[in-house]
Amino acid sequence: MTTGQRDIAIVGVAESDLMGNVPNKSSLQHHAEAGHNALADAGLSKSDVDGLLTAGGSTLVTAEYMGIQPTFTDSTTVGGSSFVIHVAHAMAAVRAGYCEVALITHGQAGRSARARFPADGNLPFSQYEAPYGIIGAPINYSLACARYMHQYGEERTRQGMAEIAVATRKWANLNPVAQMHDTTMSFDEYYDSRWVSYPFHLFDCCLVTDSGAAIIVTTAERAKSLPKKPVWVLGAGEGHDHNIVSQMPDYTSTWARKSGPLAMQQAGVTHDDLDLTMIYDSFTYTVMVTLESLGFCAPGESADFVANQRTAPGGDFSLNTNGGGLSYTHPGMYGSFLLVEAVRQLRGEAGDRQVKSKKDPSQDPKISLVNGTGGSLSSTGTVILATD
Repeated sequence: MTTGQRDIAIVGVAESDLMGNVPNKSSLQHHAEAGHNALADAGLSKSDVDGLLTAGGSTLVTAEYMGIQPTFTDSTTVGGSSFVIHVAHAMAAVRAGYCEVALITHGQAGRSARARFPADGNLPFSQYEAPYGIIGAPINYSLACARYMHQYGEERTRQGMAEIAVATRKWANLNPVAQMHDTTMSFDEYYDSRWVSYPFHLFDCCLVTDSGAAIIVTTAERAKSLPKKPVWVLGAGEGHDHNIVSQMPDYTSTWARKSGPLAMQQAGVTHDDLDLTMIYDSFTYTVMVTLESLGFCAPGESADFVANQRTAPGGDFSLNTNGGGLSYTHPGMYGSFLLVEAVRQLRGEAGDRQVKSKKDPSQDPKISLVNGTGGSLSSTGTVILATD
């Protein structure tokens, strides 16, 4: 592949009709609504789709429900990063001729359908972590964050986490469909929020919502005939280095240290070229460790990097401009929503939260990095997106 090649494009993105607390809709309905809306956004119909990708459920079920009979299918599931990884898989499938129009869908009644389910007692998690109280994402991620605090300082780390939580809420206040659109957050309110799992306060943790999102990937030739300007996929990287958190090689570094440089190398871009950065924010700590793993700053320096509301509206580092998983939506897996916002920003469709190009503030952003994280800081997928 030629560096920065513009042969594969994202041509449609959308969310499901309603998000937040939607007790009367199933996960499949969120899938279908998001898919329908993304097709409308792209100017395509269901009959155009010949590739289907999703995570957390079978493409057999999703395709049947939506009335699609794909010639290419992928249900790679490695947590919330899966949908970012699906972009690379769709890109490869389109180039190989397995399909021409690939639909990536996600739908999850994460809030309304919450229920305990019996874990397989033979799984490593059940045998080696659950007996010791390591039983869910807040605990897993707080374990990693506690190690980071030990290495780099508790007070300094806490301030960085607070900066991220407050800045992300400010972006949500500009997004009319964000769960926390009408609720502001001060630093005092962040510090006063209840404990969840030390060192996490409530506002260090993502939301739990009902929602869906979809992305459509196709060829440059097909994109030329569609109504909206294409967003090109210039580079991609993916991978993972553990499953259960007790086997994480380094609690202060994620696989983004591999996927990020690979995606940027493929795209032929550097950090200075990026106008927008979308980072999975399951927890405030996820953002801090990802910024460092991606090379925006050195290990232990993310608190300084985000200081003084640098990532908030009006700051010089545009980050998670939709309000993120912390304040916009998070149905259980979030990576698809990172892509939706990146595409809207690059197309100049973000309304009150629209950011501009660093090199030419009169123009919409030109290049965005999107990084998803999945599992217990286990997997990452990174893509570089750009307009002409």
